[in-house]
Parts: sequence; structure tokens; C-alpha cells
Amino acid sequence: MISIGTMSVIQIVSHLFFICITWYVLQGININALIRKGHEKEMKILMLFITVAIGAGVSRFFLDILQWSQDLNYLF
Repeated sequence: MISIGTMSVIQIVSHLFFICITWYVLQGININALIRKGHEKEMKILMLFITVAIGAGVSRFFLDILQWSQDLNYLF
């Protein structure tokens, strides 16, 4: 069983990793048509929030899969 401290480090790294990947991917989307003139700052903040939400969700999915695969030992 992985210790609580080790699992915490894995979770932090996983969240940051997937948030960075999501930010990189979202930079490829052309959102210029959606931005009103003078509201670029607000759109960057919205993109940051969307990035955190998607990245954390994907990270949570992978961490759940990791936890469930470790819990399979208790099935047998």
C-alpha cells in the first residue's frame, strides 16, 4: 500500500501535469471570434478557470483508475 504522503505527492504532480497539458491544448483553439474588444483579460481568466476544471477532472479520473487498480488486491 502506498503511504499517504507518497500518494499526496502523486496527486499534486498529476494535477499540475494535466493542468499544464490542458493549457497547452487550449492554446491551440482560436477563440478570437468569441472575444469582444477590450475584454481579452477576462477571456484569459476564463481560459485559466476552464483549464483548471478540465485538467483537474482528467487528473482525478487517472488517479481514480490508479486507486481502483490498487484496490483490486482486496477482491481476491
